[in-house]
Amino acid sequence: MSRANLNGIFLALLAFGLFSIHDVIVKILGANYAPFQIVFFSVLFGFPLATLMLMRDATDGNLRPKHPMWTALRTASAVITGVSAFYAFTNLPLAQVYAIVFATPLFITILSIPILGETVRFRRWAAVVAGMLGVIIVLRPGQTDLTLAHLAALSCAVFGALASVIVRKIGREERSIVLMLYPMMANFVLMLALLPFVYVPVPLTHMAGFATMALLAFAAMLCLISAYRKAEAALIAPMQYSQIIWAVAFGFLLFDEVPDRETGIGVAVIIMSGLYIVFRESRGTGSVNQPVLRTRSRAATPSTPRIGPQLDPKERDRSVSKPDELS
Repeated sequence: MSRANLNGIFLALLAFGLFSIHDVIVKILGANYAPFQIVFFSVLFGFPLATLMLMRDATDGNLRPKHPMWTALRTASAVITGVSAFYAFTNLPLAQVYAIVFATPLFITILSIPILGETVRFRRWAAVVAGMLGVIIVLRPGQTDLTLAHLAALSCAVFGALASVIVRKIGREERSIVLMLYPMMANFVLMLALLPFVYVPVPLTHMAGFATMALLAFAAMLCLISAYRKAEAALIAPMQYSQIIWAVAFGFLLFDEVPDRETGIGVAVIIMSGLYIVFRESRGTGSVNQPVLRTRSRAATPSTPRIGPQLDPKERDRSVSKPDELS
């Protein structure tokens, strides 16, 4: 393996480690604040950092979307994804949240059929079915009480997948600043409107926690951008699953969480299914649109810009069949 690929893998592991610390802070703050308030401050502190990235957009045009319906649906999906993720992290063990959110590639594969016209053949369907069985193993319906938090984690996976597939559909034609700005503004405005109903005064130490969340998400995004610049997408994409290691470690050390056997088995099945889908897409023969391989941003952090626009065309095209906008 080349030195560049090794450096890229290291940066990706660092990025997802930072994302995991971000999620731990979400869980800690969630003991005192509603998800709406956490998302609001996450976007509030993240917006100046994101603006620095968005200022680099030199493409001509205005802020009116060329595909208003798709843009509106993606914006709504992004808002639901962020709130759902923060609620799930607050109320479920970290490992269990990651296990369910790891099903996102499965939903991307399914949604790419009606939205992108993707053809999914037997092997990828088999991987999807196996992954869904893994989700069922984690949830154990009938054996454990399924809560709103479990539904939130599933919503994060489903709507995160929907947002990614929509970007894959309209990313070539919409300006990146439009696709980034609308969800951030929607999060800010909607969370601000809901804030009076849930607001709890924030001491200075907790305000520092909100700011740290935004900084961690931004730093993780920069590491992930650098990772994709150095290494092949097919090597970087699977690194997201390293978060389960952080989840087990942080869960045990900070929250007295110990994953049970069923969660471990379910996680293993879901990860293997996701890895197989990435492998099939990276070969260039099993997928025309490569929707999973091109999903490079982490949907559960609503305050960070999309990664794809920060890459030049050659970097976007590495390990994929066509240059395109990435989510």
